[in-house]
Amino acid sequence: MQRKKLVVVGSCNTDMVIKADRLPIPGETVLGGTFFMNPGGKGANQAVAASRMGGNVTFISKTGNDVFGKQSVVLYNSENINTDYIFSDPNNPSGVALITVDSRGENCIVVASGANASLCPADIEKAGSEIESSDLVLMQLEIPLDTVEYVAELASRKNIKVILNPAPARALSDQLLKNIYIIIPNKSEAEILSGIKVTDYDSARQAADIISAKGCDIVVITLGSQGALIKDHDEYHFVDAVKVEAVDTTAAGDVFCGTVCVGLSEGRTILESVQLAARASAITVTRMGAQSSIPTRAELLTFDQNQ
Repeated sequence: MQRKKLVVVGSCNTDMVIKADRLPIPGETVLGGTFFMNPGGKGANQAVAASRMGGNVTFISKTGNDVFGKQSVVLYNSENINTDYIFSDPNNPSGVALITVDSRGENCIVVASGANASLCPADIEKAGSEIESSDLVLMQLEIPLDTVEYVAELASRKNIKVILNPAPARALSDQLLKNIYIIIPNKSEAEILSGIKVTDYDSARQAADIISAKGCDIVVITLGSQGALIKDHDEYHFVDAVKVEAVDTTAAGDVFCGTVCVGLSEGRTILESVQLAARASAITVTRMGAQSSIPTRAELLTFDQNQ
């Protein structure tokens, strides 16, 4: 099967993770945690997820000229990701995320963006030919919004399908949304985009209607353990979540997005791609960490056989 080319434009971080019984409240110190470091960043997580699922992936990002940045590029090369367009910033450090995870798998995250915040349209121009030769472009919002808008405009002009995971949550212009083929928000992100508080299938459908009216062809709202709602033009689908024992939800949404793109690149429908992604993200939440928790396609096949 000829794999279509997927370009991921986004962030690259090093995650510093503490696993504790519970998350601290403001001003509180919680003792007894365990610590480890992981490569992360939403862009990098989605690129690694897509590659492990069998995608043909180029990653466009920016790191600092430091040990974290250099280690990241070595890692992505080992994941069969094209790193020709990972730029090095001489003035800013690589991005870092501080993550606390509780005993139920819930997390809270603080990110120091570093070099991610300096990935600019001028960098994208250097990667223009790579984007223009792609079939799908996947982005998130851990890089400057004007860079996201520039990529979406460039890709849309060339009739390249743009998939946006609007995380971290923020308001977006109607012009950007008109250049998006598929948008994949979670409940809180969908609420910011639509003004509808998303709690269940019906409210997710209302939110999807409002978001799609702004220009997106397809809206996929992820509802965590409740599953996912798809609005594909005038059709609605609901995909149940796969029931597993969650250990750490970090990167589950990123695996979902990366896997949806691989499904589409293989010629699957959006419904089939979301069903594939739901199973991949279910595996992810049974493991600790970001990229360390991302399954391979072979692991997904084994998982399917055991269901």
